Amino acid sequence: MSLFWRIFLLNATVLLAAVALLLLGPVTVSTPVLLTETLILAVGLVVMLTANAALLRIGLSPLQRLTRAMTTTDLLRPGERPATSGHGDVAALIETYNAMLDRLEAERAASTARALSAQEAERRRVAQELHDEVGQTLTAVLLELKGAADQAGPPLRDDLHRIQETTRAGLDEIRRIARRLRPGVLEELGLVSALRSLANEYTDWADTVVDSRLAPHLPSLGDEAELVVYRVAQEGLTNVVRHAGASRADLVVSAADDRVTLLIRDNGRGIGSRAEGAGIRGMRERALLVGADLTVAPAEGGGTLVRLDVPVTAPGRGR
Repeated sequence: MSLFWRIFLLNATVLLAAVALLLLGPVTVSTPVLLTETLILAVGLVVMLTANAALLRIGLSPLQRLTRAMTTTDLLRPGERPATSGHGDVAALIETYNAMLDRLEAERAASTARALSAQEAERRRVAQELHDEVGQTLTAVLLELKGAADQAGPPLRDDLHRIQETTRAGLDEIRRIARRLRPGVLEELGLVSALRSLANEYTDWADTVVDSRLAPHLPSLGDEAELVVYRVAQEGLTNVVRHAGASRADLVVSAADDRVTLLIRDNGRGIGSRAEGAGIRGMRERALLVGADLTVAPAEGGGTLVRLDVPVTAPGRGR
């Protein structure tokens, strides 16, 4: 039965019951209306409206639950689907909404995977060009500066040495950027070594001391999941350095039978009530690609805690 006919029959039932009571009951209406008759009619009207409201609330309660689910749905934070309840149009509407969510999440996952794959390919290309083109050019400049400094007089030699140091610092910065764009150590030595190198790099680069505590052997996660763990750690540490104002951060990786857990905790100002930025949303998108759970919340004692739980899909030895 459709929602229209259900509501119509509910109202019709209440009105017919009221008419039957007036026709068949001992109550009559006089002219002018007596006080007793007015009280009886008022009570009857209140009872009729109350019964009508109760019946409508029962009939429309599945729609209210669906409305709450629609207002709180976030494709980056998949949650439970509203249970199919009610009859007719209401149940069909809830089932259609759940099917729409499934389709949207699948389409978003596919489009995000394509976008992140293209992003990683572009990062590899830029890193390769920085290393091959810009890096080699600056290396050649350093050699020419050294030759010129060896042949120059004392005043000019000092200036050339300063230029040489500035160029060498620029070359080191370009190499650091290239390593961040394309984590070659992840491909060559594995996730544990890549995370340890990442922690050391941030400690040397920024004023924040990153203490890494990594399980020596991790279950096999697959190349895509390992890249997600690395990128989430990289983005989390970048947020600590740029926004947290922290003097210390902990990078912890632990392993269980069914999951690998990444924790990043800092002693900074905390996330507070600020809206999530593009960096955190990017981490959530990456986590969804491998079925991982990402939590970003205030840490005990101040600061921010980032937790990533990655399910283990196949047994194996970690690298």
